[in-house]
Amino acid sequence: MYGDPATIRKILTELGDTWAVVGLSSNERRAAYGVAQVLQRYGKRVIPVHPKAETVHGEKGYASLAEIPFAVDVVDVFINSGLAGSVADEAVAIGAKAVWFQLGVIDEAGYERTRAAGLDMVMDRCPAIELNSLR
Repeated sequence: MYGDPATIRKILTELGDTWAVVGLSSNERRAAYGVAQVLQRYGKRVIPVHPKAETVHGEKGYASLAEIPFAVDVVDVFINSGLAGSVADEAVAIGAKAVWFQLGVIDEAGYERTRAAGLDMVMDRCPAIELNSLR
């Protein structure tokens, strides 16, 4: 299982509240947009990471994780599985505490590398769904 309940709870409640959401743009029809709103409702600071570097939900966007000028606790990945592993590697490089691959985002090698680097990791799950189940 790529997200045991203890790891999910730890990421959502203990690791910090700054989440970089890779793939978040101002497109309201995309899942990342709605999930970011839920994260904000639960007190998370949501940083958009997208090539367009748009401001979304009141937060300045960045084109890459490396451009974010402050610490990020969790990197939430909403991109194609084929690109997800490299984003996980970037998360390790910037010193994030955890990586979360969204529903349908699966890269087993990336998962293993991230865990081997000491980060907590969840794959193929949605934090918005998991937050609602913590109630």
